[in-house]
Amino acid sequence: MGLFSRRRPEVAQSEEEIEPATSGPWDVEDKPSLGNRVDLGAFRIPKRPGMTLRLELERTSRVPVAATVTIGDSALQLQAFAAPRTASLWEEIRPELVASAKEAGGQVDDVPGEFGRELIAHMPVTTPGGSGTRTVRFVGVDGPRWMVRAVFSGPAAVNTEAAEELESVLHGLVVVRGTQARPPREVLPLTVPGSTPAPAADEPSGAVGAPKRGPEMTETR
Repeated sequence: MGLFSRRRPEVAQSEEEIEPATSGPWDVEDKPSLGNRVDLGAFRIPKRPGMTLRLELERTSRVPVAATVTIGDSALQLQAFAAPRTASLWEEIRPELVASAKEAGGQVDDVPGEFGRELIAHMPVTTPGGSGTRTVRFVGVDGPRWMVRAVFSGPAAVNTEAAEELESVLHGLVVVRGTQARPPREVLPLTVPGSTPAPAADEPSGAVGAPKRGPEMTETR
């Protein structure tokens, strides 16, 4: 993967000190073959039995900016962002996610996990039976000039065994950053399988923040 290692240290290392990754998410330079993956432009998502794939749209431009993989009762939302060449964007935005969740009345734990430092957020929700709590798990992975943010929900957010299948999807993910100059935090747009990629926008199509569910666009089984 070039500049960033799979398990990052607490503070980003210099370029010379960072070791190559031994597992995904991968940069396309390391995994150029599509293999058994769905081609979404910026993402190549590995196929899994019983998997449902949904693309989510940016509200203004209507460009697909997130993909949600559902297996059973658990879901994994995936977004990719342009990032600085040598700094860790995940280290930068993790405190912002914590602050945003707390402002919304949630509680957040910053813990070590399968992909490095993770956030376990317990968010207040209103249900037909009254008030409750929804737990989501934020994972960030830095790559060469990109960062993937993954959000686990459902049983996969709280149960290690329930998370295994979706974690394998994240491990097998391939990111296609492209050569276009993009400011840090700009969302890398996705494409519907078989469609023509959308033209580059003049303004960033999104920013790193709390997960937001967009309208359903397509479903692949």
